[in-house]
Amino acid sequence: MKKNILKIINYKNNKPLVCLTAYSKPIAKIVDKYCDIVLVGDSLATAMYGMENTHQVTLETMIQHGISVKSNLSKALCVVDMPTNSYRTIKEAKKNAILIIKKTKCDAVKIECNGKNFEIIESIVKIGIPVMGHIGFTPQHYKNFRVHGLLEKDRLKLINEAKKNEKAGVFSIVLECVTEFVAKEITSTLKIPTIGIGASVHCDGQILVTDDMLGLSGFYPRFVKKFVRLDNIIEKGVQKYNKAVLNKKFPGKKNTF
Repeated sequence: MKKNILKIINYKNNKPLVCLTAYSKPIAKIVDKYCDIVLVGDSLATAMYGMENTHQVTLETMIQHGISVKSNLSKALCVVDMPTNSYRTIKEAKKNAILIIKKTKCDAVKIECNGKNFEIIESIVKIGIPVMGHIGFTPQHYKNFRVHGLLEKDRLKLINEAKKNEKAGVFSIVLECVTEFVAKEITSTLKIPTIGIGASVHCDGQILVTDDMLGLSGFYPRFVKKFVRLDNIIEKGVQKYNKAVLNKKFPGKKNTF
């Protein structure tokens, strides 16, 4: 197993994993200083491109953003989401996973579990490509946002999916919008780290979409905390620029050749 992947696994029960998304060079360079894992998430569909959901993101788009992010990381593990319709069969999944690794030089790919694709995950792991799992609310497979694990049958389903992901060889697993009780049970059951997004402090690590955390996306469900209101800061800057241009205060002598 690759040393950087083994390092992440060994964080379980030792150190909380700090994870964020990045889609571009400037953000990648900043979050690299503070994160253990940087995810090039297909959430860029809604966060950057204004799409209704993640279903329209292409493999080519993910690769381009992956190249930008990975080339500007020096410390954090880089994981790239495999987008919708890029892993429908074992053959397709292996081909596209290889392409993502080859083009982006990333450390691992992430696959959302649909309750059936465990053999697909296993097939990618077997060719030497690390895979991060993802259960609970998986945006590629659910249209409507909802909390998972409220009912007993859902609890059992989630635990079963988590175990099957681990058996398939994932090195870590994202728990999205999973109840606190179930997230705690899964975390204590698995030997690999769990990474929560709306899944309580009982996970081995946490991840948020960086645009959400900075107050830029406009998407603020209950599990998102805005650690800064960057939208307000940017707006103030734009207002000052607008005023300076209208009053012919910019460009000034210092900005002119």
